[in-house]
Order: sequence, then structure tokens, then C-alpha cells
Amino acid sequence: MLESVELANACADQFESGLLTGRHVVVTAGPTREALDPVRYLSNHSSGKMGFAIAEACVEAGARVTLIAGPVSLPTPARLKRVNVVSADEMLLAAQAAVEGADVFVATAAVADYRPARVAEQKIKKSADVIALELIKNPDIVATIAARPDRPFVLGFAAETEKVIEHAREKLLRKKLDMIACNDVSRADIGFASDENAMIVFFAEQYQLQKRDLEKAPKQEIAQQLVEAIHDALHHEIEPV
Repeated sequence: MLESVELANACADQFESGLLTGRHVVVTAGPTREALDPVRYLSNHSSGKMGFAIAEACVEAGARVTLIAGPVSLPTPARLKRVNVVSADEMLLAAQAAVEGADVFVATAAVADYRPARVAEQKIKKSADVIALELIKNPDIVATIAARPDRPFVLGFAAETEKVIEHAREKLLRKKLDMIACNDVSRADIGFASDENAMIVFFAEQYQLQKRDLEKAPKQEIAQQLVEAIHDALHHEIEPV
């Protein structure tokens, strides 16, 4: 008799869509933390829920999945490999190692754009009324992966508070992505802490696919629709003349 977890996984295998069978998918999820001192850090409100939902949807679609997770308290979905990281530098190193030979890279993580130029060795004491904090730019993980000569299919995300479509289209072109999913995180009913989301998906020109509007739904349903979009792009790319 199989153990309960093994039995549940075997049952789940019977319902796989097969859309990504034979593919290796690497997913980043959650925030990163950039240390200020031993007790403080810079971060953001990302819960990791969207990335974890996508990783799980990819498993259900038959893919072998590596999930690179920032500091979140979410349980690990079944049947995938999880790599835990904290900072943007750690996430980049993990992503570069994981995408060797991978087919798809899904950059869901909300990576901190900047980090402190210096990390204090001891806790910074409250003294002056005003202190200055020098920040330096973090590596751009999704652009770095997209620039690889052996690059996989790259899906990026644009979490915006204004001009969502304009910023997403610009990011798609500037970072040479294959696909981008954007959403308005200024909305209180979707986004970082919510269990629901709504997105607009754009594809690079060579795929000749129309944009897709993913109406508000649980993040698990949004993830399944994103997997379908990845599958369609992988099978509809037009070879350059």
C-alpha cells in the first residue's frame, strides 16, 4: 500500500493536462530581502502566492519544476524542487544554475531593484533625526536570463501602480522577453496579499499571438491560464525568414 502522499500524487498524475510534458520549468517567486544591518532589511509586499500557484500549475501540466523562492511562509507544492534564497544576488545565482538546459523561465518574483551600498555589521542605533541611505542597483534577473545565448522561453511580470499596459509593453521589448503578464497592484482586491488576481498578457512579435485578458479569478486559475499561454507560444513561434 502506498503512503498517503504518494497515493495523492499518483491520483494527481491522472489529471495532468500534458501541456508542458517533458519541459523543465524554472519559476522564481516571492520577494527578496536586502540587509541594512543584522536585524533590518529592505523588501516589498510580495507574498509569493502567484509564483507558487504557477509552479504548481506547471507540475500539473506535466513539467519538471524548479521553484526558487524568496523568504515566504508558504508550504512547498508537491512534486517539485524548491530552492530557498533571501537576496537578489542569491536568487540570480540560483536562477543561473537552474536554467542550464531548462525550457521555460518564469520570473514571478518581486526582486528588490536596489540594495544598500553598505551593510552595517551591528544594529544601527537611533540617534540622528535624519540619516542618509545610499542604494545601488541590484542585478536584473529576468533580463540576465533572457540575454543568455542558451536562453529558455522567458516569461516576465510587471506589477505596476500606473500606466500598466504602457510599462508592460516597454519592459517586454527592453528586456527581450517572450511573454509578459502585467497587473495593477494598486488595486486592493488583487495582487500581492490577495488570493485572487487579474492580468493582461502580451507576447513578443514573433509569436503572432494576440494579447490575452485574464479576468479576476483565484490565482490558481490565473496560473492555469498562464500555463496555457506558455504552451500556445511554444507551439506558435514563427521562424525568422
